[in-house]
Amino acid sequence: MTWLDALGWAGSALLVYSLMQARVLRFRVLNLVACVVLTIFNGLLGIWPMVAMNIVLSAINLYFLRKLLTERHDEAAFSAVEVGANDDFLRHVLRVHGADILKFQPDFVWDGAESGNHAFLVLNGDEVVGAVLLHDEGAGVAQVVLDYVTPRFRDFSPGEFVWRRSGLLRDAGYTKVLTPAGMVGAYYDKLGFRPDGERFVLDL
Repeated sequence: MTWLDALGWAGSALLVYSLMQARVLRFRVLNLVACVVLTIFNGLLGIWPMVAMNIVLSAINLYFLRKLLTERHDEAAFSAVEVGANDDFLRHVLRVHGADILKFQPDFVWDGAESGNHAFLVLNGDEVVGAVLLHDEGAGVAQVVLDYVTPRFRDFSPGEFVWRRSGLLRDAGYTKVLTPAGMVGAYYDKLGFRPDGERFVLDL
C-alpha cells in the first residue's frame, strides 16, 4: 500500500466514523476533516467530480460549524422553561434518557411529588436538549438533583441558561446553588461556580 492509498483509506474511514457521532458539533468537525483529506486525495488522482463534491461538503460543514459556535451561548438559540416537578412530559424525558443519565449520576432518584422540587427543561427551538432538577434546601439554597444534557448537544453547555442567563432561580428567591458531590464530567468551573470540596457552589 502506498502513502496515497493510505490517505484515501484514512479519509474514507474518518468520513464513516464522523457519521457515527451523536454529538452534532463533533460530527461537523470530523466530517470537515474527512472532506479535506478526501479533497486532497482525489485532487492528487485527478478525480475532479469528487474534488468538487468534497469542496462543497467542506463549505457546508464550515457554514454549520460557524452557526453552531455562534449559537453556543446565544440566549435566542436556547431557552429554559420551568415545568411541574411531576410533569408527564418531564417524566417521559427522564425515562427515555434514564440509562444515559445514570452514567453521569449513578445515584440519581427523582420524586416529582416531593415538596420543594423544581424542574426546568432547556430547549433549542422545540427540541429538548437538557433538564435541570433542583430541590429547595431552604434559606435560599437550591440543591442540584440533576443537570443533564442530551448526547446531541453535549459539546455545548445549555445548563448555563438556567444557572446564569435566564434569571429563573433569582426570580424564585434562590441566592445559592449547590451541586451534588462527585458528578461525572462536571463543567461548573466554566460557568462561575466555585469549588467547595467535592461540590461546586454558585452565588446568585
